[in-house]
Amino acid sequence: MKTIYTITIAIVAIAIVVGGTIAYMFLSQSPNSQTVKLNGAGATFPYPLLNAMITQYTTKVKTNVQINYQSIGSGGGISALKSKTVDFAASDAPLTASDTASAPNTLHIPETIGAVTIAYNLPGIASGLHLTGKIIADIFQGTITTWNDTAIQSINTNATLPGKTITTIHRSDGSGTTFIFTGYLSLSSLQWNSTVGQGKSVAWPGGIGSNGNTGVASTVNGTQYAIGYVELAYALQNGMTVAAIQNPTGNWIQPSLTSTQAAVQSGAASGLPAGDASWVSVSLLNTSDANAYPIVSFSYLLAYKELNVIPEMTQERATALVQFLWYVTHNGQQLAPSLAYAQLPSNVVQIDEVTIQSITFNGQHLPTS
Repeated sequence: MKTIYTITIAIVAIAIVVGGTIAYMFLSQSPNSQTVKLNGAGATFPYPLLNAMITQYTTKVKTNVQINYQSIGSGGGISALKSKTVDFAASDAPLTASDTASAPNTLHIPETIGAVTIAYNLPGIASGLHLTGKIIADIFQGTITTWNDTAIQSINTNATLPGKTITTIHRSDGSGTTFIFTGYLSLSSLQWNSTVGQGKSVAWPGGIGSNGNTGVASTVNGTQYAIGYVELAYALQNGMTVAAIQNPTGNWIQPSLTSTQAAVQSGAASGLPAGDASWVSVSLLNTSDANAYPIVSFSYLLAYKELNVIPEMTQERATALVQFLWYVTHNGQQLAPSLAYAQLPSNVVQIDEVTIQSITFNGQHLPTS
């Protein structure tokens, strides 16, 4: 008599999201699959989308992969990449020449495109308050200090604005969102450009600092008469009121997936660098489309071209990283629109493909699937 034994192995996943950290842990695996762990850190700007991508990837696509991503800000991510304590980083600010000198052979891999909103807490005032780049710069520089200042009231004739002091809220950490926002202010105001300028961290003339997009969103929502800047997904998730910003064609544009996509179509069509080149001159701010929101930017994943520079890197981890990057820039893009991020245009995906295929471990190229 033959006895047949049937063994059923269940895969149980626990998803942990604490303080901007995503980790997927598998309690039981097939005996032939070994858990591969990847670590990443950086930008909060794309975190809602990265969260969704990591969830989908580790529970549906590669269930033996565990990805731990800490959303500590672009500056923190770049620092972690330089110190080689992560396998990949995320940043909305491309690497500077100084960054590249400290992290040679780092690749830029555009992962998504999003918008920075100007969010405010004005009782009785809905979304759509008109603001220009110059006015926003003057508010954050302390030149305009009350909501009923003539400069604001004169372009919002349908609203009676309060004579209350404006409280500005900015990021306290090294931030790619700050890099995008201060870049826009530098284009909008000669005074801002000459006295404050663009950076992941700047010398703010005043206001309250808060950590991460989540922190700024929470502080603005909790502070009457406040104004701050947050990525669009956070504004939507937190039910924030946001301004309609005048774009270069003179139109008042509210941030949305549609107005973000309009900026992409006119700003990312051609002339982009290769993944192993500098991206410092790439900008989606103030693009020419009449329907484009003016504060839009790429967000990047950053990885070393030769992965053996990372301590304890293995062939398995290197392969897992390349395959995750491929997923992010391909099937993962399907998750973007529902979270108000724009999908990468085909020409950007083509650049990403060449970039990811160039990644090696001990000189050997790695399979993307």
